[in-house]
Amino acid sequence: MIKLFSPLYLQHQTLKNRIVVSPMCQYTAEDGFANDWHLVHLGQYAIGQVGAIIQEATAVVPEGRISYGDLGIWKNEHIEKLQQITSFIKSQNCIPGLQLAHAGRKASSEKPWIGRRQLPSTNEKGWQTVSSSTIPFNTNDEAPVALSIKEIQDIIVSFRQATRRAITAGYEIIEIHAAHGYLIHQFFSPLINTREDQYGGSFENRIRFLLELINEIKKELTTQSLWVRISATDWAEGGWNLKESIELAKLLQQKGVEVIDVSTGGGVVHQKIITGPNYQVPFAQAIKENSKLIIGAVGEIKSGKQAEEILQNNQADLIFIGREFLRNPHFVVKAAQELNYDLAWAPQYERGKE
Repeated sequence: MIKLFSPLYLQHQTLKNRIVVSPMCQYTAEDGFANDWHLVHLGQYAIGQVGAIIQEATAVVPEGRISYGDLGIWKNEHIEKLQQITSFIKSQNCIPGLQLAHAGRKASSEKPWIGRRQLPSTNEKGWQTVSSSTIPFNTNDEAPVALSIKEIQDIIVSFRQATRRAITAGYEIIEIHAAHGYLIHQFFSPLINTREDQYGGSFENRIRFLLELINEIKKELTTQSLWVRISATDWAEGGWNLKESIELAKLLQQKGVEVIDVSTGGGVVHQKIITGPNYQVPFAQAIKENSKLIIGAVGEIKSGKQAEEILQNNQADLIFIGREFLRNPHFVVKAAQELNYDLAWAPQYERGKE
């Protein structure tokens, strides 16, 4: 049996195959509002028969955006266009998901094709960043403000409110972005988090923010599936590591999280990543072997055969594809051809098979 094209059963949803579009920022919103670019960008993957789509990091507060071009869901006015996007995705028998995010100290950045540098709070397009502590990401960045306990609680409330809006907008998967050096990861990593209160120091304290956040988000969930993206390691000595990720996974399982999307890195500039095909898959495998969660693998997965091998080796349950979809929006069709699988196409495209 070809696993890549077998269904995956969640508690309330069924993915028609094991291929998921990873969240990929487009830096094309204004004041957080989605537009036709986002509709067409995400809609093409739904037409292409992917199992689920996780929309790019969508900020729960304006200051949580990576850049001024990021999507947001901090006000009700954002919902209308997002409803159009989810409606189309679902019309193609595809499950829409939304990644809720706060960039923390990595916020207030320029769009990558302009330069990606951090914009200071004095810039008309920039703002003051916040984090677990006052350590900047780059040494020449403006130092973030360490969040007070009240401010942490306010952000948790913002995640809950954003979840409510996401559900109204029609998303069936809610993914919490706790990876790549953004705010939640900034609490995880002892290289970033130097707090001495209940949110810093021990492993239990450093993960407290996420666990409290999940407790609040769950109050809004009915049939939606809760996912978390993590960086399994900082790739830096003394940082967040795989052992801690495995322990976190066990706790997330108890909290009702269904899927962990396992990535790595992004926390500190001095990380030393050894890249290559499947370079992050062993982390996914280790978490899968030590938990009962559904596990997603990411990272330089570029072909159907490669994805199928990961599944056949029981290293993961889902395959998250990012940049390969940018290169080939109809990656699913290509993967089916590689594996000699007779994929059902959208009827409008069926004559392309001839």
